[in-house]
Amino acid sequence: MRTRSVALAIMGVLVGAVGGSMLSPRPTGAVSKEMLQLQEDVSQLLQGQQSMRSAIDGNNASMHTLIQQQLDAINSMNAKMNDLQKSVGEATANDSSKIDTMTSQTQGISDNLQDVQARVGKLAAQMNEIQGSLQSIDGRLAGGATPSMAPASSSPVGPGPGANATPPATDAPPLVPASAPARAPGGGMAGIASDTLYQNALRDFTTGKYDLSRQEFSDYVKNYGSTDLASNAQFYLGEISYSQGDYKDAVAQYNVVLNNYPQSYKLAASLLKKGMAELELGMKATGARDLKEVVRRFPGTDESRRASAKLKELGVPATAKSAPR
Repeated sequence: MRTRSVALAIMGVLVGAVGGSMLSPRPTGAVSKEMLQLQEDVSQLLQGQQSMRSAIDGNNASMHTLIQQQLDAINSMNAKMNDLQKSVGEATANDSSKIDTMTSQTQGISDNLQDVQARVGKLAAQMNEIQGSLQSIDGRLAGGATPSMAPASSSPVGPGPGANATPPATDAPPLVPASAPARAPGGGMAGIASDTLYQNALRDFTTGKYDLSRQEFSDYVKNYGSTDLASNAQFYLGEISYSQGDYKDAVAQYNVVLNNYPQSYKLAASLLKKGMAELELGMKATGARDLKEVVRRFPGTDESRRASAKLKELGVPATAKSAPR
């Protein structure tokens, strides 16, 4: 029993010693070591934060530089785009003028071809008539019929016995066939001169020799104002002024065609170009009115299509809208 008590007492002493060692405060050296470790960790954290801040500041500076460079590039591009738009606008204006000139020159070439075709057709018709006349004369000669130049009241005298059957020669002029074509007004040397003058003027116009062409067309209108090509010559006087930028004189020349040559097939073209010239002079209302008149009077023509396109460009309806009922 006593031995058991001693053993229990010893065990209690050991347990108390262990518990006391566990519950007793740590030594001062261990606490200082942990504090030093904590301070070192805090210092490293602060250094990392400082490095991160420096990196962020550097990145911000680089980003600001890049943004500024992009803004400068955008501003430079905008300036170049403005210059390009200006150049395109000027080029478009020049191209429009060149297109009008080319259109006029093409129209001149087309008229030249039409004139040549018309003259060839007339020559072919005259050749057919002459050939028919010759065939008629050949038929009469083959049938033994000879034209009598004696007066209708005189009695024919037959040949005597043994006389030559060949009719005596006469001094009368040869018989002109009834089917021979009559000379048209302005024909002969005058007709040749007028055609040559017109062709020379048209050729000089299509090759850009405007001053020379103006003189030739003016001479044609002055000397051959009653021919079929007079209205064409007058129209090209307007085209020359239009091509040279003298839109006021162009309007005056086109008005001569419209007022003096009501049957001219240049009426549609004259009215169209008059409206175009008025627009160039800043007369928008008058020009738009004339273009509408082209659409109304000459539907389906090339001039009508060009007038409609120009009115659309101006934002003006080609035809008046009907009033609501």
